[in-house]
Amino acid sequence: MTPLLFTHSRLFAHAGGFGINLNLLDTNLINLVIVIGVLVWFLRGFLGGILERRRQAILADLSDAEDRLKAANAALAKAQGDLAAAQQKAAQILADGKARAQSVRVESEQRTIEEMARLRQDAVADLNAEAARVTDLLRREAARQAIETALATLPGKLDDAAQARLIDQSIQSLGNG
Repeated sequence: MTPLLFTHSRLFAHAGGFGINLNLLDTNLINLVIVIGVLVWFLRGFLGGILERRRQAILADLSDAEDRLKAANAALAKAQGDLAAAQQKAAQILADGKARAQSVRVESEQRTIEEMARLRQDAVADLNAEAARVTDLLRREAARQAIETALATLPGKLDDAAQARLIDQSIQSLGNG
């Protein structure tokens, strides 16, 4: 019965219809199973090793990338800290500069005021000295004119007896002095 079934299925397949060949030896199904089994067994070790090495390489690359990311984050944090410190230092320098400029300005104004006061005092002293010199000059001139006037009018007003009395009084006042 089996050969007849195979024959009919073969005939049916040749006729252009659909048929199933159930002869395992004829269809090479056993050979295919053996070849596929050997390929799976052989390739599992070969491809498994390749895939495992690839997996290890990917894990190493990921670990390296994570390490570089940590180092980059640490460097970024340090750089940000350095930037903040530099900005704080710059702000301090700016504040110190402004304070120094204000101090210099106030000191300069104070020196200018003191110099102006000194110049004013010098001017007042010069003015007082000039006034004293002019006053002294005017007194001398007034005394000279008074003496000239007295000398000019004195000989006509004094007689010999008055002149002798005047000389005696002058000598006495010199003696008492």
